[in-house]
Order: sequence, then structure tokens, then C-alpha cells
Amino acid sequence: MFLVKTVYAQCPVCIVTVGGGMLIAQKLGVDDFLVSLWISALNTAISFWLAPKIKNRILGSPIILSLLMLGFTLFYFYYTNQIGVVTNKILGLDKIIFGQILGLFVMFFGIFIDRKSRKLNSDKILFPYQKVVFPVGLLIIFTLLFKLILKL
Repeated sequence: MFLVKTVYAQCPVCIVTVGGGMLIAQKLGVDDFLVSLWISALNTAISFWLAPKIKNRILGSPIILSLLMLGFTLFYFYYTNQIGVVTNKILGLDKIIFGQILGLFVMFFGIFIDRKSRKLNSDKILFPYQKVVFPVGLLIIFTLLFKLILKL
């Protein structure tokens, strides 16, 4: 019992699992917007997990790292000609770009809610796995809203 290490909510195992799930979802025909929403959330989770391990003051910021990951991901989609397809739009915007940006903001908002609730509760969590439930819960809500309202 004394040899057990602390487990962090945004661990590499969780990140790899979500990444593999997104690849399978895309292969099964899930809409590009929904897949890119979750890919962006995955990038943000990776950034928040990785940032404390980086000793550089600028790159050690999870927000800066998240924005860099967003930029690299969008560059990849652009380089592979997945962005700019005329028929791949939602609300007049490219599905992949819109999904990437929305996924980033949804994760930021979920992390903000987690941190704010802790601050209001004397740095205590409200329930177990709160750090995971707020961002992922918001992501699920946004996914369902877009899936149901826009019939993606």
C-alpha cells in the first residue's frame, strides 16, 4: 500500500485510449466535426499533462502548449488536404477547423470550472474524478448537442 504512486487524471494511458478510440470512430464513419472536436480535446489533455514536465517557462505553459498542438494539428490537416473541402462545412465553416477550435475551448472551459470549483470549496474537490468529469462531461454535452441538433 505504501508503494502505490499517485495517479493523475490526464495520464498517458487515458490519452492513448482516447486517441485510439478517435481513429476507430473515424473509420466507422463518425462525422469529421465530431472526430476533430475530440482530437482537439485529446491534444489539450496531452498539453495539460505534459506542460508541468517541461522546464521551459514559455513551453511549460499548458495554454501555450495547447495552442501549439492546435497549430500543428491544423497544419497536418492542411498538409494532407483534409481542410478546405467545399462539401465538408458546418454552419459555413470548415468542419475540421471548427471542431478543433471548439474542442480546445470546451476543454479550457471544463478545466476552468474544475479549478474554480476547487477554489470556491477551499481547494477541495466536490466529488472523485472531478478533474476528468468536468472537461469530458462538457465535451460529451457539446458532442450530443451538435449530433442531435445538426444531425451529424
